[in-house]
Amino acid sequence: QGYQGLVDGGDHIREATWESVSMMLQLGGTVIGSARCQDFRTREGRLRAARNLVKRGITNLCVIGGDGSLTGADTFRAEWGGLLAELLKTGGITAEEAQRSSHLNIVGMVGSIDNDFCGTDMTIGTDSALHRIMEIVDAITTTAQSHQRTFVLEVMGRHCGYVLAPRRGSCHPKNWGKWLKSRFWPHFRYLALITALACGADWVFIPESPPEDDWEEHLCRRLTE
Repeated sequence: QGYQGLVDGGDHIREATWESVSMMLQLGGTVIGSARCQDFRTREGRLRAARNLVKRGITNLCVIGGDGSLTGADTFRAEWGGLLAELLKTGGITAEEAQRSSHLNIVGMVGSIDNDFCGTDMTIGTDSALHRIMEIVDAITTTAQSHQRTFVLEVMGRHCGYVLAPRRGSCHPKNWGKWLKSRFWPHFRYLALITALACGADWVFIPESPPEDDWEEHLCRRLTE
């Protein structure tokens, strides 16, 4: 999965066909798999990845991912010439293979629920994430109503907050309680914020604009209105 397959090579790299992606269009999420790859963070790991591509004659690479994946792709692009030179020097590839793979074309597709990339209004995955969160919120509505409780939902979003952003939101007990909070305290103002707006939350914390010192009193007053 991800760069790990590129580093490991072997059966992890195989030709994609129409059958490989059939019945995926209606599915949200990383259907093709996703994984962090510590090996690709190292020069040695990228050398192995480069050798696997060269040996298979692959000169076009499509990277789907967020900040980490695309940063890795940019590093790979910048080092490509040096990686080939090192592999050629150590006998990892032949001069003919190096010449044939002298240029690597990389296409980056922003697949991230964080919606934290410029150049696009909404990154791939953001809408699906919002949709899933709203499904969960709808599912707990009856329990919140019957038990007069406030629920806490934790959502992802890294350092941006499209899905994340407002850190928490709570709902009036007479309606249905929800308390949305983003997973990482420091930044987020969007994912949770947009979700809070969509579900009608009555209270939202935005880290970039810290609440007043007596926010607890205001929150309790709001919940009793």
